[in-house]
This record gives sequence, structure tokens and C-alpha cells, in this order.
Amino acid sequence: MIKAVAFLLMLSNTVVCMGDENDSTTTNRKPFFKRVANTLYSFVQDFSRVDTSFIEPQHYNYALMLQNTNTYEVYRISTNQGNTITFAPEPSVKLGPYFGWRWIFLGYTFDLKHIGGKNSTKRELDISLYSSQIGVDLFYRKTGNDYKIREMFFGNDVDTSPIKNTPYNGINVSITGFNLYYIFNHRQFSYPAAFSQSTVQRRSCGSPMVGVGYTVHSLSIDWDKLNSLVSGKLGSDIASEYIDQNLTFGKIRYKDISVSGGYAYNWVFAHNWLFCASASFALGYKQTTGDQAHKDDFFRDFSIRNFNIDGVGRFGVVWNNTKWYFGANTILHSYNYRKAQFSTNNFFGSVNLYIGFNFDRK
Repeated sequence: MIKAVAFLLMLSNTVVCMGDENDSTTTNRKPFFKRVANTLYSFVQDFSRVDTSFIEPQHYNYALMLQNTNTYEVYRISTNQGNTITFAPEPSVKLGPYFGWRWIFLGYTFDLKHIGGKNSTKRELDISLYSSQIGVDLFYRKTGNDYKIREMFFGNDVDTSPIKNTPYNGINVSITGFNLYYIFNHRQFSYPAAFSQSTVQRRSCGSPMVGVGYTVHSLSIDWDKLNSLVSGKLGSDIASEYIDQNLTFGKIRYKDISVSGGYAYNWVFAHNWLFCASASFALGYKQTTGDQAHKDDFFRDFSIRNFNIDGVGRFGVVWNNTKWYFGANTILHSYNYRKAQFSTNNFFGSVNLYIGFNFDRK
């Protein structure tokens, strides 16, 4: 055994000496951290590898864009008797510049309707990141003081038209969360071509997708203020019958954990033109928090009745010749929450109009 070990040591020394003389790959091996960095770089690159017969990659390093963003929101409360109240704020109209480097795109838009802090309590943050394989929507929204009662329905025998479009600042709504999704046919179908203009779809193609999401919702209403408003517009008898008894439920705060599936399709209907449509439906579990005795015990509070169907829709049309581009897109979210006595439906989204160009060719 000792001789065998000695022989192996002598053989290894010989190989090393030969490597020193012949400049073998043994001494030229890359440092460990450099090899790890190269491996990670190759992994990240795989997210953008595409079939060039379907997708034309980006040819430039930088981009400049001017974008107009219009945001919308609707909140509807319904009782088990079929009575509903629909609230909606005035749409936000924003305009601002964006700057892009490779897959990073940053910018800022100014609220043209509320310059000067006229609606300082309103907060909105929407970020969408798109790669060939994975996309993510991040959003945070908090209402301002410009809500209006868009519709009231207390049965066919009650005329609620006098209160339609009446300003009401007693509602506070917020939502924070994200949607993460995976594109299966990412080598031939390009979400970035429709929503971030970083590639160009050259042949029509579609793809199924799956995702997960997590959101936290909060809703509170000043019922005394609403009661007074309804009394003044419709009469105290209507307010006492429909507001006090059927709609007063206090503050709602719940978490929504969901899994989703859907399909997206890019239609190349003319040279340099693209229309994209996609829809995802999510099975979401709503867990109410706040006043529950076991608000943090998921399994103890679990109920099959807490499952609801939510949805996300994305649509876009764009003209892109790889240098210049312009177009429009919209992203729509729908969330539903149901209990025995009432239900709520929240819809929000944005419509974006943009024009831009790429520069500094690779």
C-alpha cells in the first residue's frame, strides 16, 4: 500500500512538472469565483434566449420613452339581498419620461390632475418587469379623497338616480401585492415585445402560463357619513332601511394567496405591428385579519367558502421597427371577496400610451 501511494505521488508530480513545461490547462484553470460568475451569467442569459425565426432580439443598449398613464378603479359592495353600492374615484392622468438600459427600465410620471398636492392622500405604484420566461407585477394603491358614488341599487322600486356621481370622501381602500408568472413557450412567444418593447415579435405565436400571487386588501367606510349623504339625497327612510341594517360591516382587511393559469397570444398582423392579448384566472384564498380571534392561524380559520376566482387581463398593440416604437397597452386586475352577508368586487387597471426610440447599437 505504501508503494502504491508513493507511485501515485510520483505520477502526480510528473504530471504537474509536465504541465509546467507544456503550459497545460491545469495551471490555466479559471479562478473559482470567476467560474461561478460565468455559470450565473449563463443561467441569467438563458432567460433571454429566443428562437430568432419568431423573435428579433434587441439591437441597442439604451432607450428613451415618453408615456401617458391613465389609471382607473371601481369598488362595489353587494348584500345578500341584491343591494349594491359602487364607488369609483376620478381617473388619474399622468405623463412622464422613462429611460432604459438593457432590461432595466425606470421612469417617473406626474399626476396632471393633482399637481400641487390637491390629492395628497392618494398613492399609486405599479411596476411590471418582463423577461422571456418570467414576469412580475408589483403594485401598491391607496385611495385619495376623490371617490364618487357611481351607482346605488336598492331594488327596482327605489329611485337612486339623485345620488349618482355624488362625491363621497368617507371610503379608504388600499391594496398591496404582486403577481409572478412563468411563460412556457418563451423561446417563440415574447411578452417583452408587447409590453416593454425590448424585442420584436416577427411571427404570430402563443403560450400557456402559470403564476402565483399575494395581496393584502383593506377597506373601511364611514357609515355615518354615508348614512347622512343618503338621507339628504334619497330620504331618511331609505337610509335607515338599506344602509343601517344591510350594509354596515365595519372595516375589512384580508390576505389573498392565489395560483393562476392562463394563455397569451401575440398576433403579428402586419410588418412591425403586433397585437397581444392574454388572460389569467386565479383561484385565491382570502383570509380575513384584524378582528378575528385566530387571525394568524391559517389552518384553524380555513374554509372552502373563502376561495374566490380573481383575474388579470393584459392587452397591447405596438409598432416597432427596432429603432423607433409607439403603441398602447393596458393591464386589468379583478379581485372578489365573499361572505354570507355581503361581497366586494375590486377592479383596477391602467391604460398606457407611449412613444420612444432606442440608441447606442450593440
